[in-house]
Amino acid sequence: MTASTPGGTAAPSGAPDGSGSTQRNDPRSTALLTDHYELTMLRAALHDGTAQRRCTFEVFARRLPEGRRYGVVAGTGRLLDAIEAFRFDEEVLGHLRERDVVDAATLDRLAGYRFGGDVDGYPEGEVFFPHSPLLTVTGTFAEAVVLETLVLSILNHDCAVAAAAARMVTAAGERPLIEMGSRRTHEDAALACSRAAYLAGFASTSNLEAGRRWGIPTAGTAAHAFTLLHDSERDAFAAQVAALGTGTTLLVDTYDITAGIATAVEVAGPRLGAVRIDSGDLAVLAVQARRQLDSLGATGTRIVVSGDLDEFALAALAAAPVDGYGVGTSLVVGSGAPTAGLVYKLVEVEGRPVAKRSTSKATQGGRKHAVRRHKPTGTATEEVLAVGAPVPAEPGDVALQVPLVRGGRRVPDLPDLHASRERLRRSLVSLPWDGLALSKGEAAVPTTVLPPVPAVAGGVR
Repeated sequence: MTASTPGGTAAPSGAPDGSGSTQRNDPRSTALLTDHYELTMLRAALHDGTAQRRCTFEVFARRLPEGRRYGVVAGTGRLLDAIEAFRFDEEVLGHLRERDVVDAATLDRLAGYRFGGDVDGYPEGEVFFPHSPLLTVTGTFAEAVVLETLVLSILNHDCAVAAAAARMVTAAGERPLIEMGSRRTHEDAALACSRAAYLAGFASTSNLEAGRRWGIPTAGTAAHAFTLLHDSERDAFAAQVAALGTGTTLLVDTYDITAGIATAVEVAGPRLGAVRIDSGDLAVLAVQARRQLDSLGATGTRIVVSGDLDEFALAALAAAPVDGYGVGTSLVVGSGAPTAGLVYKLVEVEGRPVAKRSTSKATQGGRKHAVRRHKPTGTATEEVLAVGAPVPAEPGDVALQVPLVRGGRRVPDLPDLHASRERLRRSLVSLPWDGLALSKGEAAVPTTVLPPVPAVAGGVR
């Protein structure tokens, strides 16, 4: 499998094996990717006997980030890997013992920890709205409470990046996007960003490990350093063309863009693959570059632009003669919304709804079931949540939650990253047109919470 940068030469990339499996993350224990207070709660619950109570936790957002009309579920595959690796091995236990984090009885319990509960959730690549129960974790309190930080750290990051990336894909229209933000974030976050961006519809990534791990097409050409290395811009272009062929992408803004384009076409000929512009007023420069390329006979040479682009800059370039984009910094910081605002809240204990009553952070007790309602045309109209029982079915309803883990084991044959990418494409198509707008506004579809199902004699709902 090969992939090309927009206007660039083919570069090798990883490839899925077709089975839906992927290269797993680092197999080291994820048990300490958590907060101290989770083990404090576990210690106290073991002491008073409540640790074995059957509990349900839900992940949801009370509101979407400012200006967003939908969220995107991303990171589920990474989370399932991380839950499988949530083990307290001897090294981890030794650290907890040395720092006196928990007592001996809790250490004994942690030594045998294996999540044995169930996880349900919106499929990766689905959109969500305020109060959508995008993940439900059911197990004993001891099993489920310690996963809170792991769940939120992965989903809050990946969902935020994927939502930003999806907005960029919408703004770019049919023009391809390459994710190139690895140098602007932590090395592990860079991988997660590459994955989330591809899920959202980016064509490729510059990150080779993301290509190896998840089969994402990779691409890249040259930086300004390569031009500066050589005695002249012409020498740099000649070396790149000699190595990569005339289909390559030449970076033409190291010195003077007009002169750079002229030199690029002189060296590579009119079949030059693309030129890249990384600075300046990109809309104006793209028009000038297109005019100049056409005058030199390079009518098929594409124009790729990069440099601090976000969804608003991409939208502003819609009328410019641009053929592809490189996006970095704005993507890896969620384009102004670096977290999805998700919380992990206890909603049931032994089948009994429980809820916070605090004024600003109240929760709705009871496990939620969710469907999305649609017009006959397929346009989504409403998200409906029911507490304690499935939503009464209506024509056009689509149930949103699917099993992800049963009895501690990952459900087999879950959709891979490439299938989840297609799911998101379909989900976005189903939203009303104004739900895709970049301007501030209400959620793309409203959420309705039906009243809880009352209990009947004997405690059966």
